Amino acid sequence: MMLSWKQWILLSLIGCLGDELLLRGPVFVREPSSTMVPVGSEDKRVTLNCEARGNPSPHYRWQLNGSDLDLSGGHRYTLRGGDLVVAGPSRERDAGTYQCFATNSLGTIVSREARLQFAYLENLKTTQRSAVSVREGQGVVLLCGPPPHAGELSYAWIFNEYPSFVEEDSRRFISQETGHLYIAKVEPSDVGNYTCLVSSVVTAARVLGSPTPLVLRADGVMGEYEPKIEVQFPETLPAAKGATVRLECFALGNPVPRISWRRGDGRPFPGKVTLRKFSAVLEVPSFQQEDAGPYECVAENARGRNVARGRLTYYAKPHWVQLIKDVETAVGDSLHWPCRASGKPRPSYRWLKNGEALVLEARTQIENGALTVANLSVADSGMFQCVAENKHGRVYSGAELKVLASAPDFSRTPMRKLVRAQVGSEVGLDCRPRAAPRALASWKRGAVTVQDDGRISFSQDGGLRIANVTKADTGTYTCFAENQFGRANGSTHLLVTEPTRITVAPSNLDVSVGESVVLPCQVRHDPLLDIVFTWYFNGAPADFRKDGSHVEKAGGSSSGDLMIRNIQLQHSGKYECVVQSGVDSVSSAADLVVRGSPGPPEHVAVEEVTDTTAQLSWKEGTDNHSPVTSYSVQARTPFSVGWQTAATVPEVIDGKTRTATVVALNPWVEYEFRVVASNTIGGGEPSLPSEKVRTEEAAPDVPPSEVSGGGGSRSELVITWDPVPEELQNGEGFGYVVAFRPLGVSTWIQTVVTSPDAPRYVFRNESIVPFSPYEVKVGVYNNKGEGPFSPVARVFSAEEEPTAAPSQVSANSLSSSEIEVSWNAVPWKLSNGRLLGYEVRYWSGAEEGSSRRVTVAAGRTSARLRGLNSRQEYHAAVRAYNSAGAGPFSATVNATTRKTPPSQPPGNVVWNATDRKVLLRWERVRAMENESEVYYRASGQDHAQVLSTNETSAELLLPVREGYVVQVRATTQGGDGASSEPVRIPRIPGLDARGSTSTMAKVHPVSSCLPMVLLCVLRALWW
Repeated sequence: MMLSWKQWILLSLIGCLGDELLLRGPVFVREPSSTMVPVGSEDKRVTLNCEARGNPSPHYRWQLNGSDLDLSGGHRYTLRGGDLVVAGPSRERDAGTYQCFATNSLGTIVSREARLQFAYLENLKTTQRSAVSVREGQGVVLLCGPPPHAGELSYAWIFNEYPSFVEEDSRRFISQETGHLYIAKVEPSDVGNYTCLVSSVVTAARVLGSPTPLVLRADGVMGEYEPKIEVQFPETLPAAKGATVRLECFALGNPVPRISWRRGDGRPFPGKVTLRKFSAVLEVPSFQQEDAGPYECVAENARGRNVARGRLTYYAKPHWVQLIKDVETAVGDSLHWPCRASGKPRPSYRWLKNGEALVLEARTQIENGALTVANLSVADSGMFQCVAENKHGRVYSGAELKVLASAPDFSRTPMRKLVRAQVGSEVGLDCRPRAAPRALASWKRGAVTVQDDGRISFSQDGGLRIANVTKADTGTYTCFAENQFGRANGSTHLLVTEPTRITVAPSNLDVSVGESVVLPCQVRHDPLLDIVFTWYFNGAPADFRKDGSHVEKAGGSSSGDLMIRNIQLQHSGKYECVVQSGVDSVSSAADLVVRGSPGPPEHVAVEEVTDTTAQLSWKEGTDNHSPVTSYSVQARTPFSVGWQTAATVPEVIDGKTRTATVVALNPWVEYEFRVVASNTIGGGEPSLPSEKVRTEEAAPDVPPSEVSGGGGSRSELVITWDPVPEELQNGEGFGYVVAFRPLGVSTWIQTVVTSPDAPRYVFRNESIVPFSPYEVKVGVYNNKGEGPFSPVARVFSAEEEPTAAPSQVSANSLSSSEIEVSWNAVPWKLSNGRLLGYEVRYWSGAEEGSSRRVTVAAGRTSARLRGLNSRQEYHAAVRAYNSAGAGPFSATVNATTRKTPPSQPPGNVVWNATDRKVLLRWERVRAMENESEVYYRASGQDHAQVLSTNETSAELLLPVREGYVVQVRATTQGGDGASSEPVRIPRIPGLDARGSTSTMAKVHPVSSCLPMVLLCVLRALWW
């Protein structure tokens, strides 16, 4: 085929730059859309969008009504990228249809059409309207013709004065098609002035018509008459696909007519259809072809009926069924480019090339939208668009046609350097250079031309196929490719090897949970090849990292054994060993069955419940490859500690049974149940709990325990017990029946305690003899009846509190912080009960209201009051008490605590010793005004000798063969004072020794100097 010089230049450009720069024709990213702007927007801007991608980047131009816009020098039209910006848009100059053209070196595409419209609303005529005179009960129509306008309008009516608007109802209707006001039946309240208000939906402008007076005639009331339909839809109304269709229907009449709708073909309305404005408007959203057909509006009242009929017809703008796609083909080929769209009416097709109408010629045809071009040349390359259109609209689909002409080239599709094949297999050697038109291929092995001999064959795409390959086929194969534009070649080396074979394959295994197994996989392979072992588990590659604690590979270069330790249920399945080399792949599979304890049973349900039983059913869970041998049932209540094994019938539930009756349940208790399956491996996981159920009520069967009593106040009999737990109350309305009688009496006295949590009952009666024996028992009941009584217990009535006060009460001060109170015991008889003890009440000064108390047991007749303040008078009184209460207080006695003992220890203690005695000296202790005078006191202690003296020295007859520790302290009637520091007298080997304390006591000033008594304490030290 001969090419022109232009085609040769284009061929060279494509060959040099096409692959490097990845040239792409323009493709729209955004296209302009129709828009409407208000008239009077001269101070604003309108932007029509247009954006395309391509390489090189496209440039843009625009057309208005088929003529190019001058975008070079004016300020009204400017480009922002590909967008067209219209400054100060004008209805007279700028209204119309716009299209955007995007162009680069590969071609041009044109956008869809976009209309720029201007919305406006002119004034209504303001001529005075004459009054409309009607009779009461008559229907009337008030007219409101729309003024000149563009854009959607809405209508409303003002009654008398703004903002009093006419409210629509079953009697009044405002048509949004005509703007008229329809009153089905005029009433006296309708008399007044009516003004039509027209609004622009786009601009929000509003205009008013002239008022129309409505007056009543004086010649009587209009009688009843049949409906007269004044508002009805056209006989044929086209409706677009996807649009919302509104049909209006309203009738005048007396009585006010009722409006209803139906389809003329009897079909029901779909659920999407809605009625508005008291059924005067039928709305069909998202209109589809099945919504087309006859529609009827029926208006009826007591005087008759009338019907309006019309038909909705369906139309659809074209929409794509099959878009055209980019095509890359070679010179000389033929092109069949399908393009299909749907629409109603059926769309017609035309094609554009680079934004211009495609010129049809002998080799170029359009049939059913498809473009056919024979004997393609490079000059046929460019941007093509298929346009589908009907009277309702048009759509564009664009794509690029590249017609290539190039010599064979292996740079983009190089041949494989090495091809491996095993002996006896079939191998294919590819030869697919990039060439336009397709290149013819021939092959050589080394320097020898390869011939088609049956075992060796050539494929249509130039490839070479060798069947039943042998070692002798090893070698280098070269493919030579040629077309009218040139020649090229590429080579592949073929390596033939022995096949890989599995010598030890995995076998089926049957194991239990916890065991360890090895699945062998060993092979024999060609030594020239490296092999890879891969294990698959249930068809997916085994993840050894995820399950590394159980599964790992084992073996050498020719072994891929799989070891599974401590096997678990999840390891059960199909294992496949796949061995791959560079030439072939072999595999072997085995099934591993892991038997374990059963899975949880499923769908546990409670079928029937009585007061003590529940009928259960369940379904078998997974048996984990070991049949279920038995089931057990567990129960749980709000009162139980976790799950407990329940008694059942049958007692032993075999593995084939799926039902059981749980027995020995407590009435009126909420239960949950679960089932556990067992097999020879062991017990499995429990099922999910059943739904909570409550057993039926029954009379109680458990009496309270620990029935006892006693104590209380005079004339009381106190009876106590441990309340019955809620789970044993067996129903609602639970309470206690308390029965008692004096010992020896046959008749029981009974009373009812209604609280289920009550632990005691107190019977009060003045006739009760104190501390007299009674027999008592406590029973139970609920709404279902009475239950048993507890065993009879013996209790005593309340004791009588003491009546006499203790006598001979006295108080004696013991020290600066203690007073002892003494008394004689009160007379007491055993028949009066048990005397528990005495209570001593004491206080200081006049603070009787803040008195304190101490108690002692009944056998004691004195009590010490401790923690008192020194040199303070205290008052005390004593009374006896028992379980019934306390008796009267004794007469009040008083005593004053003594002064506090000296706070300073004797100071400067010195000693002088001979072989038989020790002489001690110290400084006198001087008492403060608030401290007691010093006096003598002798005492003895374990392992100690005590010497009292009234002087500041003492002579101790002690053998000095032993060591001693001596302390000196003052003692008074208020108690012992502080001790001096210990004085150590060591064992003296010689005749004379002397010593003193390490420090001297400080001397404090005193207001008086009193005689003192000193106490010397000596303790032997054993050396």
